[in-house]
Amino acid sequence: MNLPIVRLLARRIAPLAIGATTLGAAFVGAPSAASGVVMHPLVADWAFVGSGITPPTQAQCNAATRANGAPRPRRCFSPTSMQNSYDISSLLTSGNDGRGQTIAIIDSFGSAPIASDLNVFDNAFGVQHLCGEANYTCHTGDPTFKILQVQGSPPAVAPPPNNGTGLENHNLWALEVSLDVEWAHAVAPMANILLVTTPTAEVLGVQGFPDMMMAEQFVIDHHLASVITQSFGAGEETFGSAASLLNLRGAFQAAPGARVTVLASSGDGGTANAFKTPVPNPGTIPFPSVGWPASDPLVTAVGGTYLCTNAETGLVIDTTSPPASCQAKNNPTGDHDVTWPGSGGGYSHVFGTQPWQSAALASYAATNQTGNAPLSTNRAIPDVAYDASPTSGVLVYSTEPPVTGLFCSAGTPCSSGWYVVGGTSASSPQWAGLIAIANQMSISGGGKTMGYINPVLYQLPSSDFFDVTIGNNQTDPSIPGYKAAPGWDPATGLGTPDAAKLIPDLIALVNS
Repeated sequence: MNLPIVRLLARRIAPLAIGATTLGAAFVGAPSAASGVVMHPLVADWAFVGSGITPPTQAQCNAATRANGAPRPRRCFSPTSMQNSYDISSLLTSGNDGRGQTIAIIDSFGSAPIASDLNVFDNAFGVQHLCGEANYTCHTGDPTFKILQVQGSPPAVAPPPNNGTGLENHNLWALEVSLDVEWAHAVAPMANILLVTTPTAEVLGVQGFPDMMMAEQFVIDHHLASVITQSFGAGEETFGSAASLLNLRGAFQAAPGARVTVLASSGDGGTANAFKTPVPNPGTIPFPSVGWPASDPLVTAVGGTYLCTNAETGLVIDTTSPPASCQAKNNPTGDHDVTWPGSGGGYSHVFGTQPWQSAALASYAATNQTGNAPLSTNRAIPDVAYDASPTSGVLVYSTEPPVTGLFCSAGTPCSSGWYVVGGTSASSPQWAGLIAIANQMSISGGGKTMGYINPVLYQLPSSDFFDVTIGNNQTDPSIPGYKAAPGWDPATGLGTPDAAKLIPDLIALVNS
């Protein structure tokens, strides 16, 4: 799935001086078309696993196939098994569920049936309903679901694929929207959800990032949310110059002063990123690279793992069910998470050394990971990780129908019902739910919202994370990846959250 783009802002935003460096040789040889950057929604893969409103069984997930019909067994996580897996359940049962906070989700196009799909998802899993869902009568104290269209609504009918690459097909966006909304809500069921959408298809010109960033600026300027999650990105080298990237950072610069936490998916290509897309055959950036906005020092980058807990309960490690990466032959120590190769990670070619990250980078360099991609002292991602593999994916309900006159090609989600979905698009919204819970807990104790958390994350004790030490993030045989290692690494960051430990410690550091 690839994400479209929109009109340039008339207002130019001055880059932040701290943490920025010149792009230099990184942009030498980049195609001239790279000045028209196209974002990618970071849904790596999905499988349709059941129609109707009843969630599929694990047996159905284990028998799932790829979009082209080839077998690809998976384990599927529900809200309860995910909450148990990352030790969120004990927080929720204590009333720490994000109430009073708002999560802003930034997506293109939106999804026409999302209010109805969300209602089915909540009914199916017994999740708190949101005022704003279809077929639900609001009650006093309910959290809300709202849609904000800063630049207006998208066209009702998308142009046919023969006018472009097919990325303007709204179905490509609907599954992303369902994933983001349903799973941010599943982690923080009493938090308000604000879906912020932009309207224009890529086929209309050099678009996208500017409108996305303008929408985020609007959310921050009007105090509409305490946490923002972004499930899109583009390789740093797809920008025509350092200035063209740095001029987009206004919302991120404003977020710390507004005490808003900004998170982004780190990417689904490991260390490999494409030059400008969509084009018929985009070239691969010929060296390890990272994507923006995840690489921005003012953004918390969330990478991806295989989650190896039991998908029915989330309470024990399961080394027998698919995927193979979690099975005993590849996970002999029964680790909680294993590196997902698609987890975007590495070192920025735009942003320089961040003092709060230096010790972690030095520690990783000292592990002497033979065969890794080149090391650096520049800004490195991801900061943290979460389940993202499509083969240990989350269940998502989506019913966006095919638009009349559109051809639904292989790999386009056209069926109505249940999907198992992966990608770091699943990771960032769920971390946003954790931050919403942290904000609620902090405020109820007389503290403040988490705001800019990157420096604080690197002060947390290692016991607050499930450390990921198996695997690497190489997806292209010509582009080296990085091995997982004890502590921080450029594949899974600091690790995945043990929420019941991490959130209280995060609150204490933010308020110290």
